[in-house]
Amino acid sequence: MAQYQLVMHSGPTPGKTFLLEGDVLTIGREASNAIAINDAEISRKHSQLVAQGGKYVLTDLGSTNGTFVNGQRLTGQHVLQPGEVISLGEQISLLFEAITVIDPNATMLSSKPPVVAPRPQPQPQAPVVQPQPVAYAGQSPVGPSPVYVAPPPVEKKSNRTMIIIVIAGILLLLCLCVVGVYLYFFAPCQLIQTFMGGVCP
Repeated sequence: MAQYQLVMHSGPTPGKTFLLEGDVLTIGREASNAIAINDAEISRKHSQLVAQGGKYVLTDLGSTNGTFVNGQRLTGQHVLQPGEVISLGEQISLLFEAITVIDPNATMLSSKPPVVAPRPQPQPQAPVVQPQPVAYAGQSPVGPSPVYVAPPPVEKKSNRTMIIIVIAGILLLLCLCVVGVYLYFFAPCQLIQTFMGGVCP
């Protein structure tokens, strides 16, 4: 529910607040007015505020020095908006403000204590194993340490067998060469000496 007030910015009592209560309020120099301002520039019945639909409508009552809203002189009715400045003559100004009032019956307080949701229990976490620092002799390596990969095991038996086969092949080839040379050059000569009694050239 909104309520309104007028705050005097300039005039005989700057900072004074006038709470607007009632359907019809008059502003003037006489003490009988709802908002009485004792100043020579204000008429005895200067202006009037009428509540309509939760708003206040301002009307000048034929004052000598006039009623102004935001610097404009009123010639009829004006629905006031919060923040507007009402001037009465040249020296007096009032700020129209809205006040928010809390209805005490609008909120029902419960006598029961509020229900607080249980906090979730933290789950135990596995301990984090920190890596142990490695001590280096001399200068530390710039990059990560290379990973040593062992070479595949060498099959010594296969190499030995291959070597033996190669040597045996060479020896066999030599033997064949010797036998071939012998058969080509010396075997005919021996046959001639044996069977014909001749002499080899």
